[in-house]
Amino acid sequence: MTEYGLKNLKELWKAESEIGKVRRNARELLSGASSHLEETRERMTERLARIGIASKGATLDSLLDLNERALLDRRLQTIVFKRGLATTIKQARQLITHGFIAIGGNRTNKPSYIVETSEESKIGYYKPIDITRKEKPPVRAEVQSAEQAVPEPKAAEAKEAEAGPKETKE
Repeated sequence: MTEYGLKNLKELWKAESEIGKVRRNARELLSGASSHLEETRERMTERLARIGIASKGATLDSLLDLNERALLDRRLQTIVFKRGLATTIKQARQLITHGFIAIGGNRTNKPSYIVETSEESKIGYYKPIDITRKEKPPVRAEVQSAEQAVPEPKAAEAKEAEAGPKETKE
């Protein structure tokens, strides 16, 4: 979860589910249970090649070897971080959700968006932003001296007690 900057386990479970569907379809095609074997295999490998998980002429056996990392590597959040548009994986998520990242000029705010290979080169900033890490500014000398000049309340009360009761005019 920390490697890919996932918000919660649900995001990991979704990736596991998607890869599970691919493996299940590959097993079904290998068993010969489907009537349109070649057509279905072509559509499946073409879709996986389009999103960059498998190569164009991938075999069904190679599809059984896919794991969740293959899908998690294609998420927008991961690609933004790996391309250097963000300094950390968490910052990548924040930039995406706050609308600073665009694909082909169109703003997107979904870190879980699966980026197709044709869109990968079109990822950039929607609006300019400086992501360099800035140091905290030093505390101003004026503020420090003003804080030191203010007496503590207990000290002021002690001085009043030493002076005795105040006389009031009646």
